[in-house]
Amino acid sequence: MKLTIYTDGGARGNPGPAGLGVVIYNEKKILIGEISEYLGVATNNQAEYKALIAALKKAKTLGATDLQFYLDSELVVKQLNREYKVKNKDLAPLFLEVYNLSLSFKNIKFSHIRRELNHEADQLANEAMDRGH
Repeated sequence: MKLTIYTDGGARGNPGPAGLGVVIYNEKKILIGEISEYLGVATNNQAEYKALIAALKKAKTLGATDLQFYLDSELVVKQLNREYKVKNKDLAPLFLEVYNLSLSFKNIKFSHIRRELNHEADQLANEAMDRGH
């Protein structure tokens, strides 16, 4: 099963109150899952990684084999695609968790999109931050 997943993480202040949003579509472009979770205090980049981790765990429970991710964080996409090294010590364990979770899937692709094309995941992340405090 192939899934298309949009993820977003954000923080108000950096670090500050943070949240994540995930939107999951099946092969027929039908919405099959959403995640909106408050994270406590984190940085924007930590929240982006935690959104991916939540999405990967959910995709595994759904029995997916192929994943297409869309994120509006160019830094995280370039790190995941091995174009940039992960130099931040707080991001390294999150990167490793994403890597280890990604081994459960046959195919996985991470693509960067413009923020305005990631509206639903962004809205879920903002709703989580609104609920958090």
